[in-house]
Amino acid sequence: MMIKHIHVNLASCCEAPVQEKDNLPVAIIGAGPVGLAAAAQLISQGEPFILFEAGDEVGANIRKWEHVRLFSPWQYNIDKAAKELLLSANWTVPQNETIPTGREIVEHYLKPLAALPELSPNVHLNTKVTAISRKGLSKVKTSGREKLPFVIHVEQNGSSFIYEARAVIDASGTWTNPNPLRSDGIFSKEEKALHSHISYSIPAVLGKERNRYSGKKVLVVGSGHSAINTLLELVELQKEESGTEIVWAVRKANIEDVYGGRELDGLQARGELGTRIQKVVESGVVKVLTAFHIEELQKEGEQIQVSGTIQGQKVVIDQICEIVVNTGSRPDLSMVREVRILTDPSLDCVYELAPLIDPNIHSCGTVRPHGEKELRQPEKDFYIVGAKSYGRAPTFLMATGYEQVRSIVAALVGDMESAQKVELELPETGVCSLGANIMDSCCEPVQVKEDTTNCCSPSKTEKAGSNSCCG
Repeated sequence: MMIKHIHVNLASCCEAPVQEKDNLPVAIIGAGPVGLAAAAQLISQGEPFILFEAGDEVGANIRKWEHVRLFSPWQYNIDKAAKELLLSANWTVPQNETIPTGREIVEHYLKPLAALPELSPNVHLNTKVTAISRKGLSKVKTSGREKLPFVIHVEQNGSSFIYEARAVIDASGTWTNPNPLRSDGIFSKEEKALHSHISYSIPAVLGKERNRYSGKKVLVVGSGHSAINTLLELVELQKEESGTEIVWAVRKANIEDVYGGRELDGLQARGELGTRIQKVVESGVVKVLTAFHIEELQKEGEQIQVSGTIQGQKVVIDQICEIVVNTGSRPDLSMVREVRILTDPSLDCVYELAPLIDPNIHSCGTVRPHGEKELRQPEKDFYIVGAKSYGRAPTFLMATGYEQVRSIVAALVGDMESAQKVELELPETGVCSLGANIMDSCCEPVQVKEDTTNCCSPSKTEKAGSNSCCG
């Protein structure tokens, strides 16, 4: 038998082929406020970009809560670089002191911004990113990977495409990945089967979804502002439709913890929300179950039975018609399986942010200013920003995302001095404690004051002071 000798270049088999990537665009995932702010920042630096949005319009996720009014007046909801671009196109600036709804954010800010000639050709709607990697390499291979471009796999209008980019800014958010009803964080088979009776958003109870809840027994689960919004609208519906029954399940042991800073809150509208729900609870029109941990769902004809425990004792709620789950969201990390990222094991957030935003530690939601340095990943030039950077933590605010992408873009163009100058000051929530110590020292050196829950208020609320986390 004749043996054929094959010469193998050992160096080439271990190193990725070097390809030019400097002239490629920066890829942005998500056309919400933070993703579009990233695009505006790149334009201000003369950098090419490409933006992918899974929805059929910019701000598609905001449309799902468009009836909700933010806490913050307009001047806090607009990125500076985006504002400069809009002003150059003779944009009519909304009155600073007015507070927009989600619909107004999309119609009067995001859509005009995306329509600018500097942005429009580079925005790809109906384009879902399914995977990201380095060109020709899985995440296992190390040598030469930083010299290779990223490849972005997408599904676009029923077809599959691959795009290349020199850097990636993932601002895809968490809104489309809600947390489950069960306290153990698992979507049970029963919960999935009852999807037609469960809403994970902030339903338009007094609007297009009125008939869904009118005259029915409704269970609301959650202790953040999204849950409070839902409850307040259900109470208004109850006044008009007396058959409407409301049950509120809260995992917290003390309902006082849900009310927030009230009159001490630096955001008047946020404080008023806590005051309003306190009055509702004290009036008795809502049945409140505290320290209630849901364990099981069971369908009974057209109704639902919800079982759980309170301090170890089994509790059953019968004859539930509809359930609203406002227990927060979690990031979808499936698209970055082939990218080297580091996330916190408990929060699924960017690893370096965990000590700053962990709700187990920071009950006041106080977060230090942070930028490119804290958001940097093991995969060079790959960043997770916006609500997704916070993972399951409930403290993210829109202005925080604007500062994140400003810092990152500065770093991408080599201006590290600007990237490191991260400054952000936000109003106090009126609540700051660690254990039993009010205004604990863990919060004293911190400059950023953020909300500990979803920061939206009902459309009827007209006063506010900071930034929405709903976007």
